Amino acid sequence: MDTIAHIPLRSRRLRDALDAPSDWDFLDAPAGSLRNVFEALPLGRYRDILHGVPLGHPLHPALAQLPLGCWVSAGLLDATCHRRAAGTLVAAGLVTVGPAALAGWTDWAELDPPRRRTGLVHATANIAGVLLYAGSLACRCRGHPQSGRLLGWAGLTAVSAAAALGGHLAYHQAAGPNRTAAVNRLAPPDWFDLGPVDGYTEGVPACRTVGELAVVVVRTGDSFAVLAERCAHLSGPLSQGSVVDGSLRCPWHGSRFRLRDGEVVCGPATARQPVFETRVLAGHLEARLPGAG
Repeated sequence: MDTIAHIPLRSRRLRDALDAPSDWDFLDAPAGSLRNVFEALPLGRYRDILHGVPLGHPLHPALAQLPLGCWVSAGLLDATCHRRAAGTLVAAGLVTVGPAALAGWTDWAELDPPRRRTGLVHATANIAGVLLYAGSLACRCRGHPQSGRLLGWAGLTAVSAAAALGGHLAYHQAAGPNRTAAVNRLAPPDWFDLGPVDGYTEGVPACRTVGELAVVVVRTGDSFAVLAERCAHLSGPLSQGSVVDGSLRCPWHGSRFRLRDGEVVCGPATARQPVFETRVLAGHLEARLPGAG
């Protein structure tokens, strides 16, 4: 009974430890400088690839499996004295960690301050792990396998802690999910009224709320585009954004969504913004989800 009674307290302590970095505002100064560096990188169209726009979800978690998988396997081989194969996997992890880190830093630069703090601690733990694995590989190459194994296991400890914090950032702090996933459940099951068409100014996004659902309306001549109001990236208010070349730009991080179908024109958003069908009846604009009603 005592063990069972203590489980919730231990769980809370672990969650509190993982949550703690988001409150460390002393990290804001170095985080701000690093953010400027990564935002200034001349990545061009590769920035969207690193965000994961072609996939529809962030790329970093998938790439991170490569070095982590190599290093976990190396740790197991070290424990069973398969030293040569373990060294090969340590080296493979060091080779694959670069693309995973670049994708992670690219996403990190677009987060809000509390999540950037957590992300910075996550990255620091990963850097420590990479340095330990680099030392491990150097020891193995110089004929010091025991030191190589010890440094490898220390590196595995560091990257495991980083992985736990990264998972907390992605899921508990919701740094990567599609923020519009609930729109299908919140939308009315049929056409809903968005008011008189005379109430909309051409080229000026306007927010309307129907029950629990918020949408943004953009008028272009006699045509109307209706999208989910909150950006799929971090829930930025699209009605406070701007219309740019047939797309709607989020005011928070600059994601752009094509008005006609909600496709991502540029990130950091990776998921398509939900778009509604529209019609005008008796001078009123109506909308519905495609296929509803």
